[in-house]
Amino acid sequence: MTNILLVEDNEFNRDMLSRRLIKNGFEIAVAVNGVESVHLAKTLLPDLILMDMSLPIMDGWEAALQIKADPVTRHIPVIALTAHAMGEDRQKALDAGCDEYDTKPIELSRLLSKIHTFLELP
Repeated sequence: MTNILLVEDNEFNRDMLSRRLIKNGFEIAVAVNGVESVHLAKTLLPDLILMDMSLPIMDGWEAALQIKADPVTRHIPVIALTAHAMGEDRQKALDAGCDEYDTKPIELSRLLSKIHTFLELP
């Protein structure tokens, strides 16, 4: 089964997206801040990370930088999830090491397409 680490501090968004991803056949682990995301990325080695960028303790930009700087986790695709929809926000996420970017509110079909592309799923 494909494992996704969902990093989201908003309980409503986290629960809604988790349920929808589980219904689509993914196994989900959850982190609620950037520090947890870096730790879980190293210990779980998920197939993909969905990273909210506005997080407490350590934001998603710093967490993505740390994940991509570590030889153990740098191979894991990271998709930034953010309400920041300006062009410079997308570039900032990519500069932090995120492999892709998606805006909130999440359009599930679009996000699933990106996940399937990165994981080379049908």
